[in-house]
Amino acid sequence: MYKLVTFEESVRIPPNLFGLPLNKAALQILREQYERTVQKQHGIIVSLHNAKIKSGGKVIQGDGAAYFDVEFDALVFSPQVNEIIEGEVTEIVEFGAFVRLGPIDGLVHISQVANEFLSYDKKQGILSARDSKKNIKKGNCVRAKIATVSLKDNIPNSKIALTMRPEGLGKVRESPRVKKEATEEKEAKAEEKEKSEAKE
Repeated sequence: MYKLVTFEESVRIPPNLFGLPLNKAALQILREQYERTVQKQHGIIVSLHNAKIKSGGKVIQGDGAAYFDVEFDALVFSPQVNEIIEGEVTEIVEFGAFVRLGPIDGLVHISQVANEFLSYDKKQGILSARDSKKNIKKGNCVRAKIATVSLKDNIPNSKIALTMRPEGLGKVRESPRVKKEATEEKEAKAEEKEKSEAKE
């Protein structure tokens, strides 16, 4: 789930940024400090917007910078247990599938992909069901439910476990990006073929 959260903080603006409008300088510093970080209380900070200076600047003796109280909006990704999400499969591995959830990937363990036995085909990069012949591969768009969320101090250490076993979840379609790439590849091959035929 994405949400917009408003924060207020004291920001140190160094002299080399005094040439910029103060709101812009404050936003630049805040973005460097907070974007793509994890705030356990709120979630993953995706992007910052609308920085507004709320106080006159303060200067501390021996420091050439100025300090301002700044209010700003943060777009935050805050995954919730039992939330239904849709995402693209980014990788298939022996123990399951990784699904892109905006700024982070979640893992669907092989036991949570379907209500039947699945096998991993390393050569084709797919997980396939023996009985129903259903399969899942990189580029599929899937619907899943968030089972557990463990947000740590940074994105690589944070973990999200997903399940696709409940009714109505699972593979939805090919990702629009994968379809577009396949179409472009087909068109390029057809164009190449036309050029080679024209030369003959």
